[in-house]
Amino acid sequence: MMIRSLLDTDLYKFTMMQVVLHHFPAAQVEYRFKCRNGDGVDLAPMADEVTRQIKALCELRFTPEELAYLRGLRFIKSDFVDLLGLFRLDERFIQISGGPDYENGLDITIKGPWLHTILFEVPVLAIISEVYYRYTVSSPDFSTGRARLAAKIKQFDATEDGFHFADYGTRRRFSYAWQEEVLRALQQALPGKFVGTSNVHFARQLGLTPLGTMSHEYLQACQAVGPRLRDSQSYAFNTWAREYRGDLGIALSDVYGMDAFLRDFDLFFCKLFDGVRHDSGDPFEWGDKLIAHYQKMRIDPRGKTMVFSDSLTPELAIRLFHHFKHRVGISFGIGTNLTNDLGYPALQNVIKMTRCNGQSVAKISDSPSKAMDHDPNYVNYLRDVFQTFDEASALTKKDPHP
Repeated sequence: MMIRSLLDTDLYKFTMMQVVLHHFPAAQVEYRFKCRNGDGVDLAPMADEVTRQIKALCELRFTPEELAYLRGLRFIKSDFVDLLGLFRLDERFIQISGGPDYENGLDITIKGPWLHTILFEVPVLAIISEVYYRYTVSSPDFSTGRARLAAKIKQFDATEDGFHFADYGTRRRFSYAWQEEVLRALQQALPGKFVGTSNVHFARQLGLTPLGTMSHEYLQACQAVGPRLRDSQSYAFNTWAREYRGDLGIALSDVYGMDAFLRDFDLFFCKLFDGVRHDSGDPFEWGDKLIAHYQKMRIDPRGKTMVFSDSLTPELAIRLFHHFKHRVGISFGIGTNLTNDLGYPALQNVIKMTRCNGQSVAKISDSPSKAMDHDPNYVNYLRDVFQTFDEASALTKKDPHP
């Protein structure tokens, strides 16, 4: 059994799920799976095992100890924990098919109430990743992985005070056991620099800080549940602030592109949120834009935090740290490069929300390779509404599935 606990997921799935419970309990959604690796990856032979593992996932329940842990987080409310005490993932809401008729041999659709489907994404992706390596790597070379991890630890240890990073690598990990080994090694070797993990299960098991706020699906869903499409980004941030009253104050910037984000991220939001997370586009350009925006709003950027989380390596994180240090608070969330760096090509799998309440939803990424939609006409309309016209727009219009 690859997933042993319903806590084995990212914290932001719970923080978003609480918002769904309190503000959008009737919302209906659809998610689709996509492998970004291209034609070289065939997942069809693994479909039966993926199905078996997901059936096992749907048998899990939160234990009393896990519920008590969640109840101890100051931003988690008691009625939400009470719901989780009754919760299980229902396999009726997920459809899995394998074969040559599907892109990369595997098709997964999740469809049903948002409240009852939101926790599928991360464990399903972790299952696919671990199954893939079990099928394709007969004898994993963990010595290579440990050597690479030791080199990373040495790089991180050599950075000056003020450098902080966390693990964001659950969904594309090599395996459950390898992620645990990596976290234990980082915890022991870098107590001042390694600050936590997005994985709630391992945070509880190892005494680490669980980290995370919101992801793209939350802002995408607000395109359908909000009052007006043009106001959906502001509506999402306002609703988040109403729920958490100053807690969990890191906003996500790249659902409509950085320029559209900054048009909505006015003085009110600049003061209200503690900082912003980067997840696509050039991180140096993004950070310089955000600092300039804070300064335009007469806010000292040194009192705010930029969280970088897009395809980070130690080398890139350290370069970003030196570029922005003393100008703004900085933190890093490193994913695949920590939990899946044993010398084998990493899967680039995603599960993204594509519909909410019967209508298309999408994001306009600052990285064209991250584009994923099943209704390019809607994406073009979204670009018009948010005035996002650039090279990425042209690429998406030419090929809706780059």
